[in-house]
Amino acid sequence: MVKIVSLGGSIVAPDGVDAEFVRSFVDEVRSYLGEDDRRRLILIVGGGAPARRYQEAYRVLTGGECSEDQDWVGIMATRLNAELVRAVFHHEGLCDDPVVTDPTAPEVRFSGRVLVGAGWKPGFSTDFDAVKLAERYSADTVINLSNIEQVYTADPRIDADAVPLSSISWKDFTALVGEDWKPGSNLPFDPVATKQARQLGLKVVAAGGRDLANIGKILRDQEFFGTKIGG
Repeated sequence: MVKIVSLGGSIVAPDGVDAEFVRSFVDEVRSYLGEDDRRRLILIVGGGAPARRYQEAYRVLTGGECSEDQDWVGIMATRLNAELVRAVFHHEGLCDDPVVTDPTAPEVRFSGRVLVGAGWKPGFSTDFDAVKLAERYSADTVINLSNIEQVYTADPRIDADAVPLSSISWKDFTALVGEDWKPGSNLPFDPVATKQARQLGLKVVAAGGRDLANIGKILRDQEFFGTKIGG
């Protein structure tokens, strides 16, 4: 039984690394895995503040240019965050394999209870990597944990009439997020990953990444606070 979790970088590193959260998250995952020896978990970690800061520095240094190089800067931040998470799970005896940086590579190994992934290549976010790993390991759902607790009918930061949704179809969600991926975008699930997940018939759970009790409910297929996308 493999669960796929896309763990937003804004949760792991909202400013600097949130070591207290990482410790608590690892403890929650260890508890979940300890209940059934068949359970395994794949975590794909985003870039968070390090990605945004280094990408902003790149734009300052290049006169505001947006390019493939900017995307690579953000990808490297995801790999640093992922390596930290992998190392902690390795210390717990749960992760035996290196960070996955290409979800399509034939040499990817998953020999432990936890596998950690990071950014792949320009044009794709870690959400897309999560979808590719869900396809590879026959998972039917991607759990997307970020600083967005629910999907809204519009961006609540700019639309006072936006309302939260407990569920939404892929068609309606695609209309919300569009079809183009921009590095550093703050969306519940990125447009390229959305298209791929829709084609594969996957479901996505979008929920806040800091409510560990709620995360435990999602992992255990219990009632939770968040938004079900697709299905």
